[in-house]
Amino acid sequence: MLPPMRAVALLRGINVGGKRKVPMAQLREVAEALGCTKIETYIQSGNLLFESDVPLAPLTLSLERELERAFGFSIPVVVLEASDYLARTQSSPFADAEQSRPKLLHVGFAKKPIVAEAQAALTARATKEQLAVRDDLLWIDFVDGFAKTKLTPAVLDKLAGSPVTLRNWNTVVELANRLGQF
Repeated sequence: MLPPMRAVALLRGINVGGKRKVPMAQLREVAEALGCTKIETYIQSGNLLFESDVPLAPLTLSLERELERAFGFSIPVVVLEASDYLARTQSSPFADAEQSRPKLLHVGFAKKPIVAEAQAALTARATKEQLAVRDDLLWIDFVDGFAKTKLTPAVLDKLAGSPVTLRNWNTVVELANRLGQF
């Protein structure tokens, strides 16, 4: 028997502006009911770390189904094995932003592979943002912040060809640290 897989689940669009509320204690309960162990959440934006014997695809479907049942609305979830998460997020294409503006550097995790034309289409919509698609991750450096960006969640989803959930660099690094210490 193989040892349990370490993984992270990234929930999209919860606990934003007082809407789509998902208390972290209830999120942990849902994961536990699905057989996950060593469950941990990080901040209120829907970052779930755990171990499981269930393969990723069926686990993701079960998690989405049970979250909708528990909270009454659909929540897209991206689940990555710890080793995959760590390898893909090891460094960004915007090293200067990692240090100088980690809250403005975001990584977009897509449910499906990002379409080939995404970078060109997103760059055409960008104002001052810097973009890169690498290893099926969407990297965005919101150089001047979010106030005037045209890269809304709906635009990202449409042009990437898949629902995308963003995490800032500080969160990406913290999740990596926690996965490495699991």
